[in-house]
Amino acid sequence: MDLIESIEARAKGNLQRIILPEGTEERTLKAADAVTAKGTAKIILMGNKAKISEMAAQFGLKNMAKMTVVDPENNPDAQKYIDLLVQLRQKKGMTVEQATQLVKNPLYLSCLMVKAGDADGEVSGANSPTGDVLRPAFQIIKTEPGVTTVSGAFLMILKDKTYGYDGMMLFADCAATPVPDADQLAQIAVCSAHTAHSIFGFPDPRVALLSFSTKGSAKHETVDKVVEAVNKAHELDASVKLDGELQADAAIVPAVAAKKAPDSKVAGTANVLVFPSLEAGNISYKLVQRLAGAEALGPLLQGLAAPVNDLSRGCSVDDIVKMIAITANQAIAIKERK
Repeated sequence: MDLIESIEARAKGNLQRIILPEGTEERTLKAADAVTAKGTAKIILMGNKAKISEMAAQFGLKNMAKMTVVDPENNPDAQKYIDLLVQLRQKKGMTVEQATQLVKNPLYLSCLMVKAGDADGEVSGANSPTGDVLRPAFQIIKTEPGVTTVSGAFLMILKDKTYGYDGMMLFADCAATPVPDADQLAQIAVCSAHTAHSIFGFPDPRVALLSFSTKGSAKHETVDKVVEAVNKAHELDASVKLDGELQADAAIVPAVAAKKAPDSKVAGTANVLVFPSLEAGNISYKLVQRLAGAEALGPLLQGLAAPVNDLSRGCSVDDIVKMIAITANQAIAIKERK
């Protein structure tokens, strides 16, 4: 059983309700049909019911009767979510009039349904900018208890199986927090270890916090930040195997680790890489994807109280199908931690 098969098997064993706000987007609709056929999630589609039915008939989709369709423009439960949004955002000046309009926005309504417990997670972004997807998630769903930082992780599936866990590595943060401080880096490290284990099945997550320095080989305030983050991460979760500051080669190449960090229990064998900035993380995952021909699954958002995941606008139907299964697994893992 490969990775995606194992993720789908876990999703089938504990069905989660996943909302797709872009219900009239072609790839999303086809993915919803495929997921329903596989039985990996209970799908809630957002959009005009007549339009969705028309498109389903056009594409020959067979599983629409098994899905729930919610029309934000004609929603009999709208008042419930208006009240919830006002309650959540009244200190920020939210009025009933503003909430009434926002509840007609599928991205806001989806997050409100998740917050209310009427759904377990959301996948969107095939037709929406990242900011539009994340804004309501940050405002409504917010973060898990004890977490203040949302980060974006990519699972990198490498052709060379000598690196990481059977050729798989988790990279973070590649999507959310531009310049994390030491506290934020520590949270990203711990959250990434949990993601690697609970979502992607890494039996032994080994986290390297990366820098241009290895164990004091260079002096700079950005190096000091990484060292501080390592100490804080140990305090957050002493069970997580992590170390830093480590250069990338010292983190993943045993021969280099033996010279540069001989006393490290992570150096040379790291399978989770935490970058010192979003800039470094985003550049690195794209280079590995393009130059090494690696498959990049993500970004998977970490730290939210319930999963909301943002797709690339260039995503395929298969990408959406995979992300729905991953999101379902996230929802299961978050519930297990509560």
